[in-house]
Amino acid sequence: MAGREFFEPVSPQQRLYLERFKEMEVIQKILSELPKSDQNLCNHGSYFLAANSSLCGLAANNFFRNILHVRKASLVSALPMAVIPFLSTAAIYEVFVRDPIFSGDLNCEVCAVIRGGLIGAVVGGLYPVFLALPVNAGLAARYSSSPLPGKENLLRFWLTTAQPVFRKTSFGVLIQMLTGLYLATKHHGIYVKILQHMNASSDPEELQA
Repeated sequence: MAGREFFEPVSPQQRLYLERFKEMEVIQKILSELPKSDQNLCNHGSYFLAANSSLCGLAANNFFRNILHVRKASLVSALPMAVIPFLSTAAIYEVFVRDPIFSGDLNCEVCAVIRGGLIGAVVGGLYPVFLALPVNAGLAARYSSSPLPGKENLLRFWLTTAQPVFRKTSFGVLIQMLTGLYLATKHHGIYVKILQHMNASSDPEELQA
């Protein structure tokens, strides 16, 4: 009985998985034959967006520290503001833009570009600013560096405190949006190059050799 399972027909789901796996192997092989600039942009482009996100986080952290007069725990506040935005931006861009493009699930260039711009602006730009607010609010309360209002005026206080920080970081958010647009455009262009190489080959077995 154990040997009969090897002769059972392959299910449609398994066949689809095998075809997708072979297609990804072909894509990776062609990518390795493209110019180094395309390879580096494809493999490491999201890290540039993530690094800018860390800079936005550090800038927002510094602005909030100055407004709230926080002078202690500079490393404690700076470390998460550099690491968390970097990891979040890189991971989300990979999951929602780069991987879908190179797996063939995101063939629409306009959709890819819009998605890249939104991730760049929201995750890479606005998220670090929102993250810096509770971090520095906790430090201000802990070290009593700035008088904090009661619960009835708490929302108005933090809105007033955050407004100048958002104004100062708005240019960084714009840069992040443009960077996301650029990366998505280039990644989709590289995928089109790969498709052209695949279509130009008259021998599919040669690609898989």
